[in-house]
Amino acid sequence: MTGAKAGERREADLGGGVKLELCGIPAGTFTMGGSGSDETLHQVTLTKSFWLGRAEVTQVQWQALMSSNPSKFKGNDMPVEMVSWNDATEYCGKLNGKGLLPAGWKWALPTEAQWEYACRAGTTGDYAGILDAMAWYASNSGIKPHAVGTKQANAWGLNDMHGNVWEWCADWYAKYPGGAATDPTGPNNGWVRVARGGSWSGVGAYCRSADRYNDPPGIRDGSNGFRVVVVPVGP
Repeated sequence: MTGAKAGERREADLGGGVKLELCGIPAGTFTMGGSGSDETLHQVTLTKSFWLGRAEVTQVQWQALMSSNPSKFKGNDMPVEMVSWNDATEYCGKLNGKGLLPAGWKWALPTEAQWEYACRAGTTGDYAGILDAMAWYASNSGIKPHAVGTKQANAWGLNDMHGNVWEWCADWYAKYPGGAATDPTGPNNGWVRVARGGSWSGVGAYCRSADRYNDPPGIRDGSNGFRVVVVPVGP
């Protein structure tokens, strides 16, 4: 791996013909937050580029490493759901155990700041484009998730950042602290973990780039999934 640039792609081979595609996300500064009561606008600087899954982890990608498919809505290219935050971090641990990355890099869940920065892909509005073109949500989903990558990608090549399934992030949930932040990782402890992006079952407002959701780390739901990130290790 090398420092990532917008538009770059990489593929990880999970075995058995299953691949996981990653998009390059450059370092940069953006305004994080929005109009919600827990979305206080503040400047965030991400000092390191990273690689983010092009789409949510699919059921075939999940099964390549895990022993079963917990999903309620079955399909190889459907996002895996009915997975808790704990399950998602276990999956990242298994990825790290496969030796797919060079020294100095690791698989993880994205931080909340990494997620929103990548979702926005340089935009500043509520969505990174036209919502119906980019997202499966309550108004157009038929009340079910859909195969990943079937809606329009954002400017950095990422699919399903809006809608389809909520995506677990690494952070504990809390209101943002005041002031600018550099490489934030959220509070050191808490009761619930952050999820982002909205889902097939929710209204469009929940799909906003800045919208924040939270759930206990052990809960499993048909609206909750995740995507993975590859980040440099250490300072």
